[in-house]
Amino acid sequence: MTYRPTIGLEVHAELTTRTKMFCGSANDPDESRPNVNVCPVCMAHPGTLPVINQEAVRHILRIGTAIKGRQADFSEFDRKSYFYPDIPKGYQISQYEHPLITGGSLSGVAITRVHLEEDTARSIHIAGKSLVDFNRAGIPLMELVTEPVIHDALTAGRFARELQLLLRTLGASEANLEKGEMRIEANISVSSGETKFGTKVEVKNINSFRSVERAIAFEIERQISLIDSGGKVVQETRGWDETKQVTFHQRFKEGSADYRYFPEPDLPKLVLSEIPEFSLESLRASLPELPWDKRERLRKEYGLKEDVVEFFMQDIRLGKFFEEVISGRTPDFARLAANYITTDLTALLKEKAQNVFLEADTFIKLMDMSVSNKLSSRGVKDTLLVMVEKGGDPEIIAKEHNLLQMHDTETLRAAVLVVLEEEKKAVEEYRAGKEAAMQYLIGKSMKATKGAGNPAILKDLISKELL
Repeated sequence: MTYRPTIGLEVHAELTTRTKMFCGSANDPDESRPNVNVCPVCMAHPGTLPVINQEAVRHILRIGTAIKGRQADFSEFDRKSYFYPDIPKGYQISQYEHPLITGGSLSGVAITRVHLEEDTARSIHIAGKSLVDFNRAGIPLMELVTEPVIHDALTAGRFARELQLLLRTLGASEANLEKGEMRIEANISVSSGETKFGTKVEVKNINSFRSVERAIAFEIERQISLIDSGGKVVQETRGWDETKQVTFHQRFKEGSADYRYFPEPDLPKLVLSEIPEFSLESLRASLPELPWDKRERLRKEYGLKEDVVEFFMQDIRLGKFFEEVISGRTPDFARLAANYITTDLTALLKEKAQNVFLEADTFIKLMDMSVSNKLSSRGVKDTLLVMVEKGGDPEIIAKEHNLLQMHDTETLRAAVLVVLEEEKKAVEEYRAGKEAAMQYLIGKSMKATKGAGNPAILKDLISKELL
């Protein structure tokens, strides 16, 4: 029997704001001391009242503008009632009937809604005991829900990666999955024949994009095997076991009625059209270059290959560095710089665990030395190594380490004559019409000059000697 998988994603992302969603406590995801960023409001002390964080609302509206969603004119917050130790109030302030954003699309996937709520505290389980750190309680949290229009695991993973990139581009969230700043839940069902949807199963505890893909792929196969063996899929919440690479039962899924949603009485209703900075014109003007527009520009203006473009899209720091380096430069210069940044510089930074980048001006000077043939490719790499390790001016480094290319034809001719004498077989092959032998001889001559020989001059000298 042929089965059709259907997947919808729910993505939570902690927003980057100075304070929490409804109080003045610090929003600091890197705070290691437990229970220091708390106050009577986020700890739900009697008599306290919440106040809406305007910057958090603005983040959601900018996200909605970027994905071309519909901004609500009227919106409100609701109480979502459920009791866990990590919920101080016994309910979460969220949005139900009137989300800030509805509709829109990203990476070809239709969006249902984007709304705003508060995060829960962090539970820590140690030696049979459960501890709760309330630093995270009340942090502004985006929830984005897709339509059930995804039909394979790879598409789901691609969407999640693009959403992370958008959040980082907008400065709305760091969205690090390993820190829990971005959390992905997948609703998965399989159907056959005339049935459009099967029974939905929600999978939680997914902490990497690869795990998103693996969890979805596993759950699809699990449901198909269950149905084929005569079993029945039940609506439930399952977790993802990273070690065993399987999903496992956690609890039976609640419905919206179980949460007893009702409008939050302690917060005002929002009429967004009455707030000038939330106008569509103002929000559009605040947007930076969006990822899909940047991809197109890098491809068209500089002729960069798809994998190179994606490298700079995913590594935002190196992407910004690259943009500084190529500003006002030709496509040829941009491609040369891209090659050295994505290969040699990246490898050196990783090897040396460097957290501080080179100055763009010094890297531009290094590239200019390569373009003007002052440095060979080997010379560029050796100079770059010193620049990463110790810093300094590339021209001074090249001189001190004898890396500048030699243009003295008499000195180069002497090196060429030695190579031709030693490489008689390659000389015979070249004279027999094998062009590859010329590249071999140039390479040997470069080695003889310790990388300082100008390849063009060396080729000319070799050609003349072999006439």
